[in-house]
Amino acid sequence: MIGEFAQTLLPPNARSRKYQEGPKTISYQVEMDVFPDVTAYGILTLPKDLKLDGSEKRPVVVCQHGLEGRPRHTVSKEGYRAYKSFSTHLAERGFITFAPQNPYVLFDRFRTLQFKAQSIGLTLFSIAVPQHQQITDWLKTLPFVDGERIAFYGISYGGKSAMRIPPLVQNYALSICSADFGEWVWKTSATDNRSLRYSYTNKGEYEIFEWNLGSTFNYAEMAALICPRPFMVERGHFDGVEPDDRVAQEYAKVRFLYQAQLKIGDRTEIEYILGPHAIHEKGSYEFLHKHLDWPEPKN
Repeated sequence: MIGEFAQTLLPPNARSRKYQEGPKTISYQVEMDVFPDVTAYGILTLPKDLKLDGSEKRPVVVCQHGLEGRPRHTVSKEGYRAYKSFSTHLAERGFITFAPQNPYVLFDRFRTLQFKAQSIGLTLFSIAVPQHQQITDWLKTLPFVDGERIAFYGISYGGKSAMRIPPLVQNYALSICSADFGEWVWKTSATDNRSLRYSYTNKGEYEIFEWNLGSTFNYAEMAALICPRPFMVERGHFDGVEPDDRVAQEYAKVRFLYQAQLKIGDRTEIEYILGPHAIHEKGSYEFLHKHLDWPEPKN
């Protein structure tokens, strides 16, 4: 469904420069090669108390922005309310974070890219998947990174990424889908009056439709490809992406797989939040501390 380029990853040839420094963290812009004329870019944020000599190894949280977002929107001061500077805040809690640039930016330019990709059986994620493979492969080479504890945490279009990238990038130890999870086939095809508030059939995101999705993977099936790795949904009651009943209906299938069929129910959660389309900074943080085995801050 995603499509794959028949190319081998280049050596990363990573280059970096200091981006900014805060009271508890320091951030670097990082760019690396992926394919000829294709690079991966993001912002690496390190806790200042991290030992860089390899005498300790810490978990990493890859923090993925949404539609028209940039890595810098997740870093530093809370200038973007949906993101709540979660890359920086997680680094202040002791995690290493990396905020990548995904391709869904520049309005019709990325949508045209999606159309071109679809004409040869590929998608935007055909580009994003090898970018994330290269990023996580590179992160694993850093002496202070525990390569077995790399998490994906994406919001909105980054939540779409949270469903599609970790199944194909085995370096990810868990995935959190924020402000996107739901009954995806219904959302991309419904035309009745109640559903049109949520459906993509009358919206401007004309690139969103995926070939043969209804016969292959809804979000529960994508989550099944993440399983048995931990998986979490962050859901705001007032998030206009989908109504609560549709989200709960789809998540029930995920819960049944983890809890009833595989007896690993402690590896999946959904957090319902009295809030909008935004990072919540509570249940997901607790989930990360638990499953990445990193102690929560004392205050």
